[in-house]
Amino acid sequence: MHHSNPTGGFSANNLDGVWQAVEELRSRFEKRAGTRAGRGEVRSAVLALLAERPMHGYQIIREIEERSGGAWKPSAGSVYPTLQLLADEGSVNAEESNGRKIYSLTEAGREEVADSKLSVPWEPAGGTSGSGGGSLPKAGVELAQAAAQVGRTGTPEQVQEAVAVLEEARRKLYSILAQG
Repeated sequence: MHHSNPTGGFSANNLDGVWQAVEELRSRFEKRAGTRAGRGEVRSAVLALLAERPMHGYQIIREIEERSGGAWKPSAGSVYPTLQLLADEGSVNAEESNGRKIYSLTEAGREEVADSKLSVPWEPAGGTSGSGGGSLPKAGVELAQAAAQVGRTGTPEQVQEAVAVLEEARRKLYSILAQG
């Protein structure tokens, strides 16, 4: 029995599978959690917040950070150009108030929000859940960490089991989307 080297022998491929899954998860969630979120996500987040109430740019950044549990803090360099673009497109109004621009949705902006099922990074798809607190990116990062832990310290059998769990989780996530 030489369990001392979990990467030895037949399990190397399985371990690679775990690492690949972990890396993929990590890069996806870091893209979302870091300052490099896609333009579309910033736009969705801005529209979703302004649908609730008028805000200025700094409030929008703070709200996104708060609601994502600190997992996503868009930079001013991504939020303000998005606000400007939305204003140019006529989706958002900007009014000067105490030296600050307060942004609010126009009628066109409200229609865009109503028409598109906005997916916002701090909410699970399909609306709010009781748990609150930006759970998806956080859950993804925690899953990646758990998988990495198994990869580092697990026996070949545990690693194999972890690969099966990750593959099952991926299938289940896609089946959730398929039901939509």
